[in-house]
Amino acid sequence: MDIRILLALQEFRNGAGACLVDFMSKMSFIGEMNTVLIIMALIYWCVNKEFGKYLLMGWSGNRVVNGLLKVTGCIYRPWIRDARIVPESEAMATATGYSFPSGHSMNAASLYGGAALRRELSKAFRIALGLIVALIAFSRNFLGVHTPQDILVGVGAGLIVMWLTARLMAWVEAHPEKDLMVMCAGIGIAVAVAVFAAVKPYPADYDAAGKLLVDGAKMANDTYKGVGWCIGFLMGWVLERRYIGFSTDVSMMTRVTRLTTGLLSYYAVSLILNPLLKGWVPGVGGTVLTCFIQMFYVTFIFPWCMKKLEHAPARC
Repeated sequence: MDIRILLALQEFRNGAGACLVDFMSKMSFIGEMNTVLIIMALIYWCVNKEFGKYLLMGWSGNRVVNGLLKVTGCIYRPWIRDARIVPESEAMATATGYSFPSGHSMNAASLYGGAALRRELSKAFRIALGLIVALIAFSRNFLGVHTPQDILVGVGAGLIVMWLTARLMAWVEAHPEKDLMVMCAGIGIAVAVAVFAAVKPYPADYDAAGKLLVDGAKMANDTYKGVGWCIGFLMGWVLERRYIGFSTDVSMMTRVTRLTTGLLSYYAVSLILNPLLKGWVPGVGGTVLTCFIQMFYVTFIFPWCMKKLEHAPARC
C-alpha cells in the first residue's frame, strides 16, 4: 500500500505536479537538521531564552529517539525496497540513514510542532505552524524519500517528545536542584543508544551483482549525531543555568548583534572547526564530538561569550 501511494505521487509529480517540486523541496529544506538547529539557536539567543531552551531540549531528545527507532527497525528507503521508486535527486542528498521514522518529520514536529503546542501563542499562528509541519512531512512523500508510515510515526513521536519535554521543564523549574540528575540520566540514555547502535547486528542484503544494498554502520551515523547533540545540550544547559544565566530581555541592538555574531560564529564552528576535528578524530568518535561541540557552542559557549562582552566595562 505504501509503495502504491508513492508511485501514484511520483506519477503526479512527473506530470501535472512538476510545478510543485520546487515548493516541496523548499518545505523539505526548512525541516532539515541544520536549518532547524539554527532557527532554534537564534530563538534561544535573541528572542526568548526559555522558549528556545524548550525547543532545543525537545529537539535533542527527538534526535536520539529518531536514531534509536531507525537502527532498531532498519527499514530500507523506498527506492531500495522497490526499484520503480525514483526520488527527486535533491531530496536524496538529505535522505541519510534508514527510512523509518522520518527525521525531517521529527524535526518539524520539534520546532514548528513544539511551538504549536504552546498555548501562549495565538490560535492563528499555531494553526499556521501545524500546517508547516504537515507540509514538511508530506514533502518527504511527494519527493519520494519516505513512505506515509515514516512521516506519520515521525510527526507523532516528535510531538509526544515535545509534550514530555514541556512537562520535564516544568518539573525542573519546580525542582531546580534536580537539573544535574536530569543531565546525568539523559547522558546515560544517549550513551546507551550509541552503544546499542554500535554493537547490534544489521541486515546484510545483496543485489544480483553481489553488492551490499545498505551498509548498516553508515546508516547509524545519524544516530551518533543525535547522541552528540543531546549530550552537548544537556551539559551546556546545566552549565548555563548554574554559572551564566544570560537573558534575552535586552535591547533590539543587542539582539541584532547577537544574531549576526551568532550566525557567523556558528558557521565558523560548523564549517571550519568541525571538519578539521573530523579529520583528526575519524569514525564514530568524530561524529559524536563534532555534534557535541556544535550544540555545546549554541547552549553554553556563545551565551558565555555574549555575557562577558555585553557586561564588559566601557573603555574611554
